Amino acid sequence: MPIPEDVTGEEIDKDVRQELQSLPKTLAEDVAKNLVMVARLIDEDPEGAYGYSRVALRLASRVAAVREAAGFAAYASQKYGEALAEFRAARRMTGNVELWPVMADCERGLGRPEKALDMAGAPEVHKLDKAGQVEMRLVAAGARRDMGQLDAAIVTLQSPELASNSVQPWTARLRYAYADALLAAGREGEAREWFAKAVEADKDGSTDASDRLAELDGVEFVDAFDESEGEDDAESHDASAAHAENDDKDDDKD
Repeated sequence: MPIPEDVTGEEIDKDVRQELQSLPKTLAEDVAKNLVMVARLIDEDPEGAYGYSRVALRLASRVAAVREAAGFAAYASQKYGEALAEFRAARRMTGNVELWPVMADCERGLGRPEKALDMAGAPEVHKLDKAGQVEMRLVAAGARRDMGQLDAAIVTLQSPELASNSVQPWTARLRYAYADALLAAGREGEAREWFAKAVEADKDGSTDASDRLAELDGVEFVDAFDESEGEDDAESHDASAAHAENDDKDDDKD
């Protein structure tokens, strides 16, 4: 796959670059460039990112960072079985538990919420940092919802992290998930309150909490493009009417 000229491979994380030092220099550079493309495309073009991850995987399948990148690219493309296999491979290579929550979410994607819940109760969860534990809680709540257990999902999300007033990287997503679960359970007043709290914490727009809040408040958004199209249509109609009127006058003269 083509690599843009501005991609050098130096853009990758220092720890990943260190892992690639086990490869011959030219090969390491090629792998690094493909990993840069994965990171660049994964949000906007998951399938493109997946393609570059497969190239990196073909070149260096024994590098844990490559297996992890391939896992995230497959996950973003909703190829959950493939993602889970790559995450398991990366975990075997490193012994690290930080991929545990996303592995559990892959189980959800594969239609196995019970397995995700089993993972949420496993000893590995206690080895996760705070961010990982919050992520695991989100996955567990999602699994409960998959199983139709709305009240259990709400209880799962109730935690010191949810109650805390301090804003952490996970705060907006946690509050949003709680608000969404409350709304699904028909508790609209409480849901509105938590969507508003999610908006307060969501400084980088990682959720659509503001839109959800506006919907609950009955605010309707009009697409500016559609509006301008409507104006153009009206102008076109007026012009056509005027043209027809002039034609009628010419006919009268004849």
